[in-house]
Amino acid sequence: MTNNLTCIECPKSCVLNVDIENCKVVKISGNLCPKGAEYAKNEVENPLRLFTSTVLTEGLALKMVPVRTDKAIPKSKALDAAQEIKRLRIKSPLHVGDVIVKDFLGLGVNLITTREVI
Repeated sequence: MTNNLTCIECPKSCVLNVDIENCKVVKISGNLCPKGAEYAKNEVENPLRLFTSTVLTEGLALKMVPVRTDKAIPKSKALDAAQEIKRLRIKSPLHVGDVIVKDFLGLGVNLITTREVI
């Protein structure tokens, strides 16, 4: 099977032709730099995304606080992350970058705030 991907690793935005067999990349063409090949392999075999969302607060000035993971997580875990965030409540003031949950979902990433809440 062949997929076309647009590389986002540099401003060239190469259109990559990726041959896939058994969920593994077997051939990549169309990349104008080495970053394209690495991007295509990661995107097919292990796609990762920064996860962003909001968490409800209790007794604070804002009703919700924007949050994100400090590193990318497997794309397949995004729904699990959303379910876990529904259970969270922030009850004390926080600053930008404060950790809300260490080792979020056991993935070795932290869930951090992206806005101050008082």
